[in-house]
Amino acid sequence: MIFVGRGALLRRAVTHALTTGHRVDLVVSDDPADDPGDGATAHLTTPDVNAVAGQLLDRCGDGVVWSVNNRMIFRAPLLSRGLRIYNIHNGLLPQHRGLPSAAVAYALLRGDREYGATLHEVDAGVDTGRVLAELAFPVGPEARYHQVLLRGVQACHRLFQRTLADVAAGRDPEPPAVREPGRPGYFGLRALRELPSYAGRPDYPRATDLGVAAPFVPELAAVLRGAAARPDGSGFRTIDESSHKGVTGE
Repeated sequence: MIFVGRGALLRRAVTHALTTGHRVDLVVSDDPADDPGDGATAHLTTPDVNAVAGQLLDRCGDGVVWSVNNRMIFRAPLLSRGLRIYNIHNGLLPQHRGLPSAAVAYALLRGDREYGATLHEVDAGVDTGRVLAELAFPVGPEARYHQVLLRGVQACHRLFQRTLADVAAGRDPEPPAVREPGRPGYFGLRALRELPSYAGRPDYPRATDLGVAAPFVPELAAVLRGAAARPDGSGFRTIDESSHKGVTGE
């Protein structure tokens, strides 16, 4: 199997796979620091996984590709060559598609009562593939951004651990329990840029309380710093008044 992504979540997933007896053919990331450094697991640094499609196809022994904390979008030919590509997403689908850094903030602004992690197949869309498993947790009315984001990270790793054996064996994991579907939403770079326009909402302080999570969401931290430097008190929105109605594009 091959792992694509970055950071601690990627490294923990690779370590867990190796220590539970699974073969890791290659680790792909955009950061040399993600090299497992064990002298046996190959690592490839690239900003675009599609640019090294040939190497993935040549090296992947079992046809399984894991996407863990990954912002690189899979495209042809990787999607059309028989690989089984699975993404561990920080958020529940379809209501928390896109960037987790944005989705967590909007989940709190919208009053979502649940957040979590999702395992889904990767297709040509963004977080639109078939959902295979999820791990949800409740979000209380006083929950802060950093608490939900970091709990989502923990849920991602637990979900990976729970589903690794099934995926490796070619089985679908146990499907998620049937639940009331949440409001669908896609939260990308545009959502990050628009976040300060909700500063008039009562939940805005807790939805932007980055706390210890600030180093892990630099794009959002930069947006909030910029907004704090330019307080004009105008243009505040409600979710229903927004230009994207809670579903945003890039």
